[in-house]
Amino acid sequence: MNNIGININTSKDIDGEKLNLIVNNIYSENKNANIKIYKNSIGLEDDSSSLLDVVIVLGGDGTLLSAARKLAKYNVPILGINIGHLGFLTECECSESINAIKSIFSGEYRIEERTMLTCNFDLNGVNKSYSALNEVVLSKGTLVKIIKYDVYIDGEFYVTFVSDGVIVSTATGSTAYSLSCGGPLVYPTLDLMSLSPICPHSMNVRTMVLDSKVRIDIDLNRNEENVFLTLDGQEWIELDKVKKVSISASKNKCRLIRLKGSNYFEVLRKKITFRTKECEGEENESYKTC
Repeated sequence: MNNIGININTSKDIDGEKLNLIVNNIYSENKNANIKIYKNSIGLEDDSSSLLDVVIVLGGDGTLLSAARKLAKYNVPILGINIGHLGFLTECECSESINAIKSIFSGEYRIEERTMLTCNFDLNGVNKSYSALNEVVLSKGTLVKIIKYDVYIDGEFYVTFVSDGVIVSTATGSTAYSLSCGGPLVYPTLDLMSLSPICPHSMNVRTMVLDSKVRIDIDLNRNEENVFLTLDGQEWIELDKVKKVSISASKNKCRLIRLKGSNYFEVLRKKITFRTKECEGEENESYKTC
């Protein structure tokens, strides 16, 4: 493992202390390592990233999501080191980074592949395509009426509902926006998608879990209302006059490094389902950084 990228969220490491720690740890394992630094995911989408053996992401979940979208087409594994707040998607805390880097050099890790989404639509006669790891969201503008969505699965009509929006989520994204809208918790390596309405005007519309092999087509029935498409809660596109959005599983996978002893259910309990210490204002040891 010689070609190593480090993607740093500079807002969480203003003085560069954490970045320098990781760089020194890498050189202590391989003094001839070729390290390339990326700031705030800028440049990760360049073709040169395909030559990297691994990308170490220093930040929180948002930093990892941004990196995943840009790196997926290159099949490069990602090691997430949390220097943010929650860090549910990351593999370890900054205080554990020394052992984590030792592990990737000694080969004591496994690769976990996560389903990603791709969405396509025609915008002013031009086909647009975007990817997401957590979810794709269609939603109304802040000051407009609710919108009617016609949903088709592999070309067959499924349902029409009126709501504030719709979420199409991966298993990875089941602990994100989908969860807050009543969607189910899904084991993250399952190859599926879920479709959830946001604040529907019907009690009968519920989350639908679908095989990842299907294509979801959503027709937008609106007058002059604005509709926005949001990717992983980070990138947004105004769908000016767009009539249909198609969403399916991407041919690319997000490849996350999991270290020996990694326990998904322990992380789920600590950071999602039972965050009691944080709620009580007590210090949670798992949030400590270096």
